Amino acid sequence: MHPLGNPFWSSLQMRHRALALHASGVARYPAEYAPFLGVEAADADVVEGLESLVEPGESVYLMGVLPRLPQGWALQSFGPLAQMTCPAPIDMPDGPAIIGLDATHRGDVLALTALVYPHYFRERTMDLGRYFGIYEGGRLAAMIGERLGDDLHQEMSAICTHPDFTGRGYAQRLTAMLTNDTFARGRQPYLHVSHENVRAKALYERMGYRLRRDIPFWSLTRPVGS
Repeated sequence: MHPLGNPFWSSLQMRHRALALHASGVARYPAEYAPFLGVEAADADVVEGLESLVEPGESVYLMGVLPRLPQGWALQSFGPLAQMTCPAPIDMPDGPAIIGLDATHRGDVLALTALVYPHYFRERTMDLGRYFGIYEGGRLAAMIGERLGDDLHQEMSAICTHPDFTGRGYAQRLTAMLTNDTFARGRQPYLHVSHENVRAKALYERMGYRLRRDIPFWSLTRPVGS
């Protein structure tokens, strides 16, 4: 399978293999990094691995590949996400300075993501890659970061703008910068966006991103007491 067809698993085998928790055909991120879990293949026997890596009452997310599940576990299917890739470097609009974000900015990052990107960002998500932002009047106005990745591909992630600063082109500037830097490092940029997020999807299309595929996305919850 193409690595982008099973992106959580691919990233945990390659870019983030040092972080990965493994058990019987299952790999996951530690909970403080990301709530993502991947399986080796749809037909793999992963019951033992799931029961080893997911705590009772815990929910995790899967993308692209769904295995046979233990009895009683709750599966929720979301609408498929648009998985988009960029074929070539893109024009970068003028704008305010972009800075690298580090541990000194963590509080600002967590506050912004809690407001506009609340479901998948965790205390140590910033440690999965590089993050960049634009500050305006001492406030973090917009940000972008690196999350999933394999030997040939790098995901653009956490692209978000504070509601007080929308309409200024900050997300476009950040996305263009990191897209072009990713090409310069020898990887192809890609991202995931909900089809319901019409505004963001249209922006990426205008910038040159193209739909690679619709990729299924689920949450899986282990029952309490199991």
